[in-house]
Amino acid sequence: MPTELHIRKRVFALLMLLVFLFSLLMLRIVYLTTALSADLTRRGVRQWTREGTVYARRGSILDANGQTLAMSATAYIVSADPRKISDMSLFTQTICPILDLNEENTAQKLQNKTRASVTLKRQVSREKADELRKLQLSGSEAVKKQLEALLFDEDVRRVYPRGAFLAQTLGLTNIDSVGQSGLEMQYETLLKGMEGTILRSVDGQSQPIYDSQNLYIEPQNGNDLVLTIDAAIQEICEKAMRECYAVNKAQAVHVIAMDPYTGAILAMCSKPDYDPNQPPREQADALSQLMRIRLISDAYEPGSTFKILTAAAALDAGVTTPEDSFYCSAKIKVDGDTIRCWGNPHKDETMAEALQNSCNPVFVELALRLGTQRMYQYLHAFGLGSKTNVDLQGEGSGILIAERNVKNVDLARIGFGQSVAVTPIQLLTAACSVVNGGRLMQPYLLKEAVSPDGTVLYRSQPRVVSHPISEETSRTMRTLLEKVVSIGGAKNAKVEGQRIGGKTGTAQVYKEGRIVLDVHIGSFLGFAPADDPRIALLVIVDEADTPVDYGGTTAAPFAGQILADVLPYLGYPPAGDERLEKVEVPDVTGLSLAQARSRMAQAGFRVLDDGAGSTVTAQMPAAGAQLVEGGQVMLYTYTQDLPKPEELVCVPDVKGQSLAQAATLLRQRGLDMMIDGAGFAVRQEPAAGEYAAQGSVVKVTFEWLNP
Repeated sequence: MPTELHIRKRVFALLMLLVFLFSLLMLRIVYLTTALSADLTRRGVRQWTREGTVYARRGSILDANGQTLAMSATAYIVSADPRKISDMSLFTQTICPILDLNEENTAQKLQNKTRASVTLKRQVSREKADELRKLQLSGSEAVKKQLEALLFDEDVRRVYPRGAFLAQTLGLTNIDSVGQSGLEMQYETLLKGMEGTILRSVDGQSQPIYDSQNLYIEPQNGNDLVLTIDAAIQEICEKAMRECYAVNKAQAVHVIAMDPYTGAILAMCSKPDYDPNQPPREQADALSQLMRIRLISDAYEPGSTFKILTAAAALDAGVTTPEDSFYCSAKIKVDGDTIRCWGNPHKDETMAEALQNSCNPVFVELALRLGTQRMYQYLHAFGLGSKTNVDLQGEGSGILIAERNVKNVDLARIGFGQSVAVTPIQLLTAACSVVNGGRLMQPYLLKEAVSPDGTVLYRSQPRVVSHPISEETSRTMRTLLEKVVSIGGAKNAKVEGQRIGGKTGTAQVYKEGRIVLDVHIGSFLGFAPADDPRIALLVIVDEADTPVDYGGTTAAPFAGQILADVLPYLGYPPAGDERLEKVEVPDVTGLSLAQARSRMAQAGFRVLDDGAGSTVTAQMPAAGAQLVEGGQVMLYTYTQDLPKPEELVCVPDVKGQSLAQAATLLRQRGLDMMIDGAGFAVRQEPAAGEYAAQGSVVKVTFEWLNP
């Protein structure tokens, strides 16, 4: 029998053990609530909350007249909870055809049952998301049970309403709406906006806990960009280049148009191109080439268009005059090298006639008269050898032989456009300084940046870079270049009743360091009206597959076509029309193209359309504007697959939804919510199914539901 002392010892030992265990427990609690507190709190928050991103709407890109060139549209992220899918085959067979997904790959992604959400597809259109929601509500019982696993979150996708229009210049965004090229990348900071956040409380099954304190942080939308691009002029250039590309069977064709007095770029177009709404992303190399902005990046030997700069420099330096006499024997020797003219001997000719005849030996002599040092002073003043600093990434600086290495034969060839390489934008900018009074302007594309509330954040101003020639020399060059078109070698660019100035060019093509015979780059650089230019353009045809591939036959006719359409639009009717009265432009939006053409013809206007559709969706000038009789009206027939912000949207049904769910559902349609009460939504105004303008307020009444 244990004695009382033994019993007391056992009780004491048991008590000490309990005290020790209690102390260990207290130490563990203290450790968990102090050292591990922050980590446990984070883990707990991750378990009882789900954070989602509310994507900001990227700013729109508009032309100089407010026409939308790029915009953001509402889309959806479709996800699924694998734990709720009991029949994988039925689930994938139902959703994959709608979302254009591979059934096997989708089933593989959903195998992990420990995950609460798996993203199936991003940037799903509203129509497809609504189709899935409809199946959730009205499909068979088996389908409805499986589609309970679907989750929808708001997403944003980039839309280019006009398709293959200014494609390389506008650029692309990736699936996260981050600029990848062009203006989308150049002005990423202005366009992107700031993402918002939604934080939902969930239960142990990752189901939302209704009426919990959900956090919703509004996204901040991006700023809009207003460009110097004029969509009407761009459309004229697009149509001309499509035809030029096909007729000449060329490797590529390009055109860039600019306001000579300001440097504002009015149009940029290169073919071949692509539709930025459906870029060939699976062909990375091909897409990379199509995205390249060759008008600012690629240097080429300009050929005879360069003679504009040589002539201007020679006149300005006083080494020649328009009446100066020369003799062309079709060849000239420099440092033992024979430089030939492009054709038969021109014999006796003046400097003005040499420009009209594009005579190589005369321009060799002009370059030699200038000398290397003075020639290079002019070339640098014209901006050659350095970037123009246009607001696009990837600009090249061209190629100039280092002045210390220039031999007489090099200088001679530079005089008529060989042994020098320029980018198209460099050459056009320099030529604009020749005809605008002698001011080299910095080219630019961004006119204004505008915040979502309409505040102008930034406005570009024309910037003079240098003064390469005098105003008197510029005036003389305008007269000389007008004669090149009217009676010289650029006759194919003539426009009846208009004063056009310009110069053709035919450049050699080098491959693997050797000149390729019978392959050329044809070009035309022109401006109008010749006495007071409002537009200057450069058309380039790269490696035309035609019997005669000189610039006068491949490029000049299409430059003339562009100017014939653009000048009346700018308010310069053909000569003889000055006395015509101005007429009010009728409203033809909503009419078929045939009806619109008839209505415009009755009003006395010529018509150009974008060739995109059969119904007029917009016009320029707008209805009610005054335009001279015989003037040009641009009709747009493009359509957008998503509504514009000012269009009506269908009000969704939010009954039975929590406050957070209702707010998200309404926001996905671009609607705001006025809250009345608490609990679950029981009434709404406007009612579900009615139409309201985006941005409208829907009043929703919330009440606690009886168990």
